[in-house]
Amino acid sequence: MATLRRLQETPRHLLVCEKSNFGHNKSRHKHLVETHYHNYRVSFLIPECGMLSKELKSLVMEIGPYYSVKSLPLHELITREFIQTFVKKGSFSALTYNASIDEDNAVALLPNGKLILSLDKDTYEETGLQGHPSRCSGRKPMRFVISIDLMDLSLNLDSKKYERISWSFKEKKPLKFDFLLAWHPTEESTMRSYFSKYQIQEHQPKVALSTVRELQCPVLQSSSLAGEPEEACSALELFDWLGAVFCNADMNNQPYNFISTYCCPQPNTVIAQACLCTITGFILPEKIQVLLEQLRHYFDEPKLAPWVTLSVQGFADSPVSWRENEHGFQKGGEHLYNFVVFRNQDYWLQMAVGANDDCPP
Repeated sequence: MATLRRLQETPRHLLVCEKSNFGHNKSRHKHLVETHYHNYRVSFLIPECGMLSKELKSLVMEIGPYYSVKSLPLHELITREFIQTFVKKGSFSALTYNASIDEDNAVALLPNGKLILSLDKDTYEETGLQGHPSRCSGRKPMRFVISIDLMDLSLNLDSKKYERISWSFKEKKPLKFDFLLAWHPTEESTMRSYFSKYQIQEHQPKVALSTVRELQCPVLQSSSLAGEPEEACSALELFDWLGAVFCNADMNNQPYNFISTYCCPQPNTVIAQACLCTITGFILPEKIQVLLEQLRHYFDEPKLAPWVTLSVQGFADSPVSWRENEHGFQKGGEHLYNFVVFRNQDYWLQMAVGANDDCPP
């Protein structure tokens, strides 16, 4: 009965909203983007815009490639050559795909050199390595997390610790996974040649551009996250509205509409058109940082738009959300953030996670 009640409960979600200015010394915008490592989808919405500028369009089309490798042995990610070639020379990210974080074994390599393994109990015990129970596994641990610092290991590759880890991955419990890989700065020849003996394939992010016409937009005041009665909508109302826009939901709230009864919050205004761009792939934080900077400068010249938004969604089955915070799926695998950029360089930052994740940083 207790299990049935839990299944009927509304999934737990956390949404953190804050406001700041890009010019403030203590602004956290760069740090928050840099530490959200595994990004699946990036969307930005520009009101009163029918076509992207050349600069923005060029930036979107040059987000850069990522790669998939099938059946890659895990020990390949801890070799001396790999650490020297990729981990120490740029920002390298790897993430298992075709794996469900709550059911399968999953692995992530973070740009800071941390290798995170989320393993079921049997696999964990067979590796013989030390880890800790997953916070998502309940009272009786059935899942464990192992963290290996490759930068620390690289200081002494002849140590007993490195030998034990290498022996575990090569002999005691050889593990293979399908991985997504991305590296900044990208050197296609180096990536392809290093993984040439495996099935490596290059991918380009998918880009979808559309113009939304006669769109009802919430009225916002950059100084008021909570909104003002009859004057401005709140950050929470905007967050819900953006979800509806990205889903292309009907917001007319007509009595015959049985799919969606949602309507744009009040007060609102109707804009003639808005440009919506969505990029899907394995997108590095460095690329998102550049895109955010470009959107910041959108208002360098006078524009009709009162604000623009940049939304970023992480992979639902990533072992981490921000930094090294453990991530699970359970009733919802979301971990995402959204910037609302205003003309005066103020911004709102909204960060959301679900299930049993830690509060966003």
